[in-house]
Amino acid sequence: MIRRLVPARLRGALLMLAALAIPAAAAAVQPVDLELVLAVDVSGSIDRDEAKLQRDGYVAALTDPQVLAAIRGGLHGRIAVTYLEWAGYRHRRLVAEWHLVQDALSAAALAARIAEAPIATGVSTSISGAIQFALPLFGAAGFRGERRVIDISGDGPNNDGPAIDAARDAALAQGVTINGLPILNERPNAANFPQLDDLDAYYEGCVIGGPGAFIVVADGFASFAAAVKRKLILEIAGRVRPVRAIPVRFARVSYAAGCDVGERQLREYLRTRGGMRD
Repeated sequence: MIRRLVPARLRGALLMLAALAIPAAAAAVQPVDLELVLAVDVSGSIDRDEAKLQRDGYVAALTDPQVLAAIRGGLHGRIAVTYLEWAGYRHRRLVAEWHLVQDALSAAALAARIAEAPIATGVSTSISGAIQFALPLFGAAGFRGERRVIDISGDGPNNDGPAIDAARDAALAQGVTINGLPILNERPNAANFPQLDDLDAYYEGCVIGGPGAFIVVADGFASFAAAVKRKLILEIAGRVRPVRAIPVRFARVSYAAGCDVGERQLREYLRTRGGMRD
């Protein structure tokens, strides 16, 4: 039998390349404590000033020392965050792609990316569309989170796109938790579209779900920044404790009015307005 001998020098080089390839392959997927999608409502019921208040709230919260301390306290000491804005089913915009956040510098880079992007509001409210848009984002940027969370903030119920409870259940089936930040806002919007008085109960019964899912209620846009900070700390820490100033509610209860209440609201609005949209 004839053996093909590999010269010793070449054999050593090949072994070195193989050794280098192992950590490179391992580094292709970076473990993090949390993969977090921040999904923010910019629908027709939210004007540009309110949209900016939301943006400012997230920018301040992401760079807050208490939030950074929560990140450092995790198993890996880092999380991955992406930020999107949504309105109707066809209005979903990725404002900031996945960022690794592990210290003040990386948090500031994400906050700057969010702050500098132009604001574009839309019409209708498709929480289900936001969830559907968010799901393929997980695992797409080389991060592997111990937990995966979609964080929905908004001031109205779903009224466009697929049914909200079906979209929620699809996320839960993939092991994704949905938390919520309903904004209770009694101020009439420009189109006089009706508000849902018990939006917090709607979020509890129809939007959130998964292990440890919760809502933090913002009593109007003025308290949004404080609510965002509290919610981020709770999400990053992975445990929910009672909060006095800003109520924290747990999943999951049934919603008596039905999860299609937003769709019914919109149909009635269009009927009385002769087909105009919000």
